[in-house]
Formats: sequence, structure tokens, C-alpha cells
Amino acid sequence: MLRTCRVLCSQAGPSAGGWQPLSFDGGAFHLKGTGELTRALLVLRLCAWPPLVTHGLALQAWSQRLLGSRLSGALLRASIYGQFVAGETAEEVKGCVQQLQTLGLRPLLAVPTEEEPDSAVKTGEAWYEGNFSAMLRCVDLSRGLLETPGPTGNILMQLKVTALTSARLCKELTSWIRKPGASLELSPERLAEAMDSGRDLQVSHLNAEQNQHLRASLSRLHRVVKHARAQHVRLLVDAEYTFLNPALSLLVDALAMRWNGPGEGGPWVWNTYQAYLKDTHERLRRAAEAADRAGLAFGVKLVRGAYLDKEREVARHHGTEDPTQPDYEATSQSYSRCLELMLTQVSHRGPMCHLMVASHNEESVHQATKRAGQLCCV
Repeated sequence: MLRTCRVLCSQAGPSAGGWQPLSFDGGAFHLKGTGELTRALLVLRLCAWPPLVTHGLALQAWSQRLLGSRLSGALLRASIYGQFVAGETAEEVKGCVQQLQTLGLRPLLAVPTEEEPDSAVKTGEAWYEGNFSAMLRCVDLSRGLLETPGPTGNILMQLKVTALTSARLCKELTSWIRKPGASLELSPERLAEAMDSGRDLQVSHLNAEQNQHLRASLSRLHRVVKHARAQHVRLLVDAEYTFLNPALSLLVDALAMRWNGPGEGGPWVWNTYQAYLKDTHERLRRAAEAADRAGLAFGVKLVRGAYLDKEREVARHHGTEDPTQPDYEATSQSYSRCLELMLTQVSHRGPMCHLMVASHNEESVHQATKRAGQLCCV
């Protein structure tokens, strides 16, 4: 994570001229045994196999019927689940984190729960409340994982909004936000006031059930951030599909107004920006400028994006323009431009602007560390 000019200097070296590129020499593999590396290669091959990607859930259900839940679960834990999940218990997670800390890596825990917009499964308030309780436990676990958990504010946790509020409601809010002259009923200020005061919020274009769910969702989000702030854990809100993201950003903006003020010690609620979308750089620029004008801290997790096929499928289905970049090279250029924008923001705003360069791409990481050194020493 790149946070302030001081941190950037310490990572990049004393001067731009003395900058040394990071070495991607596979040092992390030294922590892994032969069995773990073999499993990683097997999982990589499986996840690149189209039939498994397409029919994964059906195959899982078939496996449970044929083998039983216990044996099917054991196979999952030994393969895909074991590859991507740090552990099933707090002790297992702590062991994994301690292993990674030997390389100077810190955890970014997440509750891996979200609601698919097109899911036929009916979810009620009890489901969202259960996810809320899980997120509070995840906050506590994130706090407890550090060996010296002082009030540093360097602990991070990922948050999925659609685990706490209906994807259908987010889709409805997005469609309303996108209308010309959208009502001020959905302003971040109004939502932030409702969170703080606990007053009943009524949005005219929502029905009674939707309004009730919106109020419950705002309460859950507010309570999660309040608990995270008390535990010195910063929350990085995930971006999702383009037909949900405007609603997610609205909720993040409302939370930011309450928790990212100038006296709060930097941003406690961050948003995620997906560089594979054509409009990301412009949206990021506007958001950064708006936060600066309002005197709010600004936190960004910059990613490439993970919903490429779905976004293109939805665009084809509705006969609309594909919102994604045309190819890998265009996505990389977009990421580079967004990275340059945010590194400049970090260098200018200091502790009021935090950035996570969330990339597996070596070139992007090299760009980040090199430019950090250059900007720091200007």
C-alpha cells in the first residue's frame, strides 16, 4: 500500500536517481513446500478450464450428492478452497498471516460473501444481518492479527456492499441515479445525515419495502464502519458490476462524509476503481477533486477489474456500448494513467490521500515505486 509521501520515500529510496527496481525473483515461493506449489499449479490449470468455470456450481452440487458433504468438502479444502482461503478458524488464518509477514506482507481480510444480481435465491434481512455479524468478527480478527496492534490505522479489510444490502436495490438506485436531473433525495449528504441521526429515510421512487431495506442497509454499513474505526481498521469497499457501481459509490460517498473528515486520521472508507472500464480515469479525477474541495480524506484501491465477460455480455444483451476497454493493452494504459493521477494526489495531499496499488502486473508495480520516488523528491 502506498499512503503518504514519507512512506513513498522510505520505499523508493533517497532520490529518483538512486531508485532500484524491485526484484521479482520468486522469493515468496520459498515459503511454500512442493505440495503447496503443486496444488497451486493444479488449481491454476483447473481455473483456466472453461467447463469448470462455466459449470462450477453445478459440479459442486453434483459432488455433494454423489460423495456426501463431508468428503466433497474435504476435496474442496484440499484443492481450490485451500488455495484461496487463509483458513477456516482464527488460528489457521493467523498461522497463514504470520508466514506471510516473514516477507513483510500484511493481511487484507474479507468476508467472501456477496449477492449476485440475477440470483433466483431469495435473501431476507436475516441473511444480511448474519453477514453483518460476520463482518464485525472479521474486523476484530483483522485487528488481532498484527503482532503489535497499536492504534496505527494501518490495518486493512475488504468489504462487499452487496453482502449488506440487496443487489436488486443497488440496481434500482443505479437506474435512478443515471437519469438526467436525478433527485437530490439520493445525495450523499442526505444518506449521511440519515446514518448519523437514525431518522427514517423515505425515497419517493422506492416502495415501502425497499425504503425499509435501504434504512436497514444504511444502519448496517454505518455500524460496520463505526466498529472498524474503533478498532483502527480501514475498510476498502469493493467495486462490482457497472449496473451496481453508481449505487455503491453513492453509499461510499455517504460513509466518507461521516468518517473521512480532516480530523479522522486519513480515510477509513475507501472506494475501488476498475481500470478496465473506459470511464474510470475521468470518474477517479472527479472524485479526487471533489474530496479535495470538501476537505475529505480520499482512499483508493486501484484494480484492473474482474467482471469482463459479464460486462460485455450485459452490453450485448441490452444493445448498449461495451463499457470495458477493448484489449489488454488499453486496460494497461488506463491503469497507468489512473496510477499517475493517484500518485500525484498522494504526493500533494500527504496523509489525506491513501492508495493501494492492487495489481499482479510487474510493470505497474515498477511504475508505482519509481514514480513514488520521483514525486517524493520533487
